[in-house]
Amino acid sequence: MLRLSKKADYALLAMKQLARKMGEPSTSAREIAEQFDIPIELMAKVLQRLVRTGLLTSTQGTRGGYTLSRPSAAITVADVIQAIDGPFMVTACSTEKHDCEQYSKCNIRDPLWQIKERIVATLGTVTIAEMAADNDMPGPAPMAVMSRASLTAPASKRI
Repeated sequence: MLRLSKKADYALLAMKQLARKMGEPSTSAREIAEQFDIPIELMAKVLQRLVRTGLLTSTQGTRGGYTLSRPSAAITVADVIQAIDGPFMVTACSTEKHDCEQYSKCNIRDPLWQIKERIVATLGTVTIAEMAADNDMPGPAPMAVMSRASLTAPASKRI
């Protein structure tokens, strides 16, 4: 099961909020933290990491705060998650170290790496602009469902 860290959750909340305020003056860490009942220190650390990775810009001073460093349509969910949590990993052998004692005998490593790549690719198709455009309707969002056959069919034959 893919589970995001709390910091990644908070980063996505902040990025969505900042995308909705595009074109307005910068937003402080305190404003975002108070809106979502997140400790200010934690929100500040998350926002600072997003600045270090180039997803946000910060402005100092009394009217300072944070803004997106580029259009929200150019920032993906994958960008945000990786900025906070680092590279995606599905298994312990997802790194290039090959330090698992089962590495040479493992028969599921390659399929799991392919699954990881599909997850990363999918998260890379959802932009912060899309997240910001939702209507905040309660309940789960509808998801596209693909059959197993359509996933295994060549790309040219997929519906």
